[in-house]
Amino acid sequence: MENTPESFEYQSVTVLKGVGPAVAEKLKRLEIYTIQDVIFHLPLRYEDRTTIVPIGALQPGQTALIEGVIEHSAVKFGGRSGRSLLCHLADGSGGITLRFFHFNQSQQQTLSKGKRLRCFGEVRFAGNRLEISHPEYQSVKEGVTTDTSETLTPVYPKTEGVHQTLLRNLSTQVLTQMNHQNMLDWLPEKVCDDYRFPSLSQSLAQVHRPEKDSNISELLASKTPAQQRLIFEELVAHQLSLLKVRQQVKKQSSPVLKLDNKILLAFKQILGFELTLAQKRVSAEILNDLGQSQPMLRLLQGDVGSGKTVVAAMAALAAAHNGFQVAIMAPTEILAVQHFSCFSQWFSNNKNSCLLLTGKDKGKKRQQKLQTIVQGEVNMIIGTHALFQDDVVFKNLALLVVDEQHRFGVHQRLALREKGISIEGDKTLMPHQLIMTATPIPRSLAMTAYADLDYSVIDELPKGRKPVTTVVLSDNRRAEVIERVAIACEKGEQAYWVCTLVEESEVLQCQAAETTAQILSEELQNLRIGLVHGRMKPDEKQTVVSAFKNKQLDLLVATTVIEVGVDVPNASLMVIDNAERLGLAQLHQLRGRIGRGSKKSACVLMYQSPLSAQGKERLGILRQSNNGFEIAQKDLEMRGPGEVLGTRQTGLMQMRMADLVRDEDYLPAVKTVAETIINDYPGSIAPLVRRWLGKADRFGHV
Repeated sequence: MENTPESFEYQSVTVLKGVGPAVAEKLKRLEIYTIQDVIFHLPLRYEDRTTIVPIGALQPGQTALIEGVIEHSAVKFGGRSGRSLLCHLADGSGGITLRFFHFNQSQQQTLSKGKRLRCFGEVRFAGNRLEISHPEYQSVKEGVTTDTSETLTPVYPKTEGVHQTLLRNLSTQVLTQMNHQNMLDWLPEKVCDDYRFPSLSQSLAQVHRPEKDSNISELLASKTPAQQRLIFEELVAHQLSLLKVRQQVKKQSSPVLKLDNKILLAFKQILGFELTLAQKRVSAEILNDLGQSQPMLRLLQGDVGSGKTVVAAMAALAAAHNGFQVAIMAPTEILAVQHFSCFSQWFSNNKNSCLLLTGKDKGKKRQQKLQTIVQGEVNMIIGTHALFQDDVVFKNLALLVVDEQHRFGVHQRLALREKGISIEGDKTLMPHQLIMTATPIPRSLAMTAYADLDYSVIDELPKGRKPVTTVVLSDNRRAEVIERVAIACEKGEQAYWVCTLVEESEVLQCQAAETTAQILSEELQNLRIGLVHGRMKPDEKQTVVSAFKNKQLDLLVATTVIEVGVDVPNASLMVIDNAERLGLAQLHQLRGRIGRGSKKSACVLMYQSPLSAQGKERLGILRQSNNGFEIAQKDLEMRGPGEVLGTRQTGLMQMRMADLVRDEDYLPAVKTVAETIINDYPGSIAPLVRRWLGKADRFGHV
C-alpha cells in the first residue's frame, strides 16, 4: 500500500486509444472516468468463442461460434419486421439461416454467395429450421487459418453508444498496462494471506479474460479464487462506506432527551393494553440512546402488527417532555392519518402536542400549520413527503422517526435530518433518528445494508393475536370465494378484496378495482361496499377508509394502497385477486391488515391458472408461514436484495460482483476486516470506497 494516488489507474480514461471527448462523455453514463473505472467495470457473463462448433451439432438456445460458406442470400419482404436479409450458411455438417433486419448495401456485398464467414450468436428455431438473428460476424479468407480466442469473451454492462467491442478494447489496453505495473492493492496483506486470495492484478486479469480451460461451473457460480477475492473486497468497500457515515455521525452531538420514569409510567397506563416483552426491551434500548449526547441512529424492525407505533410514541414523548420537536414521516397519507389518530388519542391531555402535515394542505391552512411548526407551538409533527419541502422549518427538531424506511431512501432521510441541525454555543446539534420498517429483513442483509444503524427487533406479536389462516385457490372457484365473503359479512365481520397490479399500470390497476367493485356490488347486493385506489384524491380515500373503520362498510375493494396503514380490528377476511403477481413481502404486508382483532381471520390467495413453478412456491410459503422473518429470508433467496430492500434504498444494489444471498457466509468476516481497516489502515478507506462505489458513494456525504 506504499503506492500513491499518482499511480496509472487514476489517469483519465482519455489516455486510452479510441477515447476522445465524445466517447468519454458516453462512458460517464457507466461511471467510467478513469483507467481504474475501466478495469472495475466487470463482466456480467462470458461467451465461449474458443471453439468452432459444427453447424450440424447446433441446438436451439445454444450460443456458439460457427464458420461456413454462404450458399445463397436474398432480401425478403413482409411480416411485422418489414424487409430482412436472409443468408444460408453451410459447413458440410449442416446449414443455418442468418437473419439481418438492419443492413446496408456494403453489408449485402459482404454477405453474398460464396463468402466464408465466422459468426457468433444465439441459435433459435424459426418455423422448422435453425436461425441466428443478427450474429456478430467477420469475413474469413479461404485456406487461411484464423485463430480462435484463447480466453472466454467477457460481456459487459453497456449503455447507448457504448458497445461491447469498445469495452473489450479498453479493458484489453488496461490489462496490457497492468502487465507492466501492478494495480494498487488496498486490502491489508494479512487479509489476502489469511484467505489465500490471489493478487489484485491477477484477479482482475482472470475475471476479465478467463482461460479457455477454466472451470465453467465454478466461473458461473462466482467461485473461482479471482472472483472470490473481488467479491470480498467489494463487500468490504460497501461496509466501509456505511461505517464511515456511522463514525462521522457518532462524532456529532445531539440534544440529551432523558425521560422521567413517572412520565413513562403514566403514558403506559393511558394505553389501555400491556406492552409485550419485546416492546419493553426495544423501547428501553431507544430511550437509552436518546439519553446520550451522541445522535441515535437505530433501525427498528417489527413484523406487521407487532406494535412499532407505540414504541415510536414513547421516543416522541422523550423529545416533547424535554421541550423539543419530533417529526414522524410516513410513506402514505393513509398511514400518516392513522399515526396522527393514534398520537392524538395517546397525547389527548395536551391539545397542542400533535399536528398533521400532508400534501393536501394548501394555501392559508398550510401557512398556518407552517407558522405553528416554526414557532414551536407544537411538539409532534406527523406527515408524508410534505415534510421534506423547503418551506417546512422546525424550531427545534430533536428526533426524526421514519416509518417504512425502504420507501424513502437515504437521500430523503438525510435531507430531513438537515432540517434538525441547530447551534448551541460552539456545538452543532443533530437530531436523533429512529428508522422503522415492517418489512422484516434477514439479519445478514440488515448487517450489510444498514451498517450505519444500530439494530432493534420486535420479535413477538401482542397477546391475543391469532395467526391468519391462508388458503390458495384458483380463480375458477371465484363464486365460492364471493359466497364466503357474503357469509362473513352477514355475521357482522368485515372483509377486504384486493386487486393487484395489472401490467405495472396504475391506471389499469384502478380500472380493475372499479370493475371488481361493480361486479361484487351486483353479486352482493345486501352488502355495503366501498372502493379505494391510488388515483382517488386523498380526502376521498380517507373518507372511505374511515367509513370502513367505523363499520359503515362491510367490504372494502382496494388496490395495494391499503398495504400500509389501514388498521381495522373487525376485518377478518381478505381476498387477494391475482396473488401470483405480487412478491412475498407485499403479500405478507397485505395479509397483515387482518388478524388485528380477537376473531379468527382468513386470507384467500386467488390465482389465475396456469400457475408457474415459482408462483406455486411463493404462494405455498405464505400458506405455511405467518412468520415475517422466515418469509423475508425466502423472499431474499427468490428475488434478491434489490427487490427486498427496494432499489431506491441503497447503493448496495449496484454491486458488481457480490451477491448478499450467495455470499452471506463472508459477511461476519467482512465486518471485522472493515473495522480493522478503519482502525489500522485509515488511508485505505477512501480509495476502496471510490474504487467500488464510484461516484455513487452517497453514504459518505452526511
